[in-house]
Amino acid sequence: MKNFLGSIGNRIFFLLLGGIVVAVFATNWLAGNERRNTLRELRFQHLADRVEQIVQAVDNIPPAQRPIVLQAASNFGFEARMVEDMNDAIGPDASPSPSTSPLTEMLQARLGEDRKIAVQRESECPPLRTDDARAPRRDTCRVIYISLHDQALMRLRLHQPGEPPALRARAGPGGPASLFGLQYILLFLVLIAMLAWLVARMATRPIRQLAQAASRLGSDIDHAPLAETGPTEIRQAAHAFNAMQARIRRQIQHRTHMLAAITHDLQTPLTRMRLRLEKVSDPGLQQKLIDDLGVMHGMVREGLDLARSMDSSEKIQALDIDSLLDSVCADAADAGQDVALQGSTRAFVMAQPGALRRCLTNLIDNACKYGKSARVSIALEQQKIAIRIRDQGPGIPESELEAVFEPFYRLEASRSRDTGGTGLGLTIALNIAENHHGQLRLRNLAEGGLEVLLELPPMTPAKNR
Repeated sequence: MKNFLGSIGNRIFFLLLGGIVVAVFATNWLAGNERRNTLRELRFQHLADRVEQIVQAVDNIPPAQRPIVLQAASNFGFEARMVEDMNDAIGPDASPSPSTSPLTEMLQARLGEDRKIAVQRESECPPLRTDDARAPRRDTCRVIYISLHDQALMRLRLHQPGEPPALRARAGPGGPASLFGLQYILLFLVLIAMLAWLVARMATRPIRQLAQAASRLGSDIDHAPLAETGPTEIRQAAHAFNAMQARIRRQIQHRTHMLAAITHDLQTPLTRMRLRLEKVSDPGLQQKLIDDLGVMHGMVREGLDLARSMDSSEKIQALDIDSLLDSVCADAADAGQDVALQGSTRAFVMAQPGALRRCLTNLIDNACKYGKSARVSIALEQQKIAIRIRDQGPGIPESELEAVFEPFYRLEASRSRDTGGTGLGLTIALNIAENHHGQLRLRNLAEGGLEVLLELPPMTPAKNR
């Protein structure tokens, strides 16, 4: 889960999804409250209308006839009778409403400020008719006391539904309304998730392109520059990246050309010095000078190879890695080296032929020079071409397995200048491996000797020739 949330795209997705869902539910909650307040106000207005109608009807008839009219009130959803005072026949569940309740204010405004009005509420209402006695009741009652124009006191008990039928149907678990609400919520979440995913992809696409370009920069400095399109920040980042790539390319070209020029120009005076050394009369001194000159010439030659290993101008093409490795091993065996090859992959690689041959040659030469022999194997491992070169030498101290890849680095014991090493062979091989999107690693074997592992990505997995 930690790796999943490590992606900026996934973080943006969850932030957008969570923010939108919270905002929608908060808005829905506020809208629900407003809807409930509106419904409550409408219900109070409906109650006020009913009360106003009955008060006006009773106000205009003589007191003796009022009980007869009030007996028929149950047919219209309320009970009404004349009482002596406001404490008459108040039920045990009745509770007084605040004097400033909305219903009281509505009735006072409609009937006049001179009337006495009191509103009480009962949580449980007896049925209006006896045939409804067994029916479950969800109503609430409003008990209202109102004084008439002749100061007579009338008591009204109005039955009010606890909630609208639509809300009562939706509250039932497993009903059609609740299922519809669940489907609506699921559809809403799916649409919001799709929108958040689209926004996250759009926001992270330029970052992915920039990361891919940075990854390609390490292996192909001459890759086409990024397109400077999109929002202002993305255009600025692409422009800065392209400018950086151009500066690095110029610096590498200048360094490569300078190194190649120096090493190339040194060959001419070295050749003249060798010709002049032939005239030295002392044979011992002559041989020492020729040996030193040979070391210098080897360093110049490997300096040229190092410059070429940093140059990516050689054309890349599909190569049969089995044939290339077999050819390199055969050349080494013809030169008298103890080399043996086993295994095959029937795979192809996209590579620079000359550079990859130079890399393999350096690795096999090192094994034969410092380990007396080279046992080479090739196989497909985890969708990669694995080339292993083992020798029978003393190996390398664990603390120096990485340091030997640095230019001109030599080990004191087995890889000194006396054995002909210049300290550039592994540096050249590493540069070439990285230019081909590969890896080069060293490890000491338990039975003795050193193993060099070169991993290259295949063009196609295990393609039959």
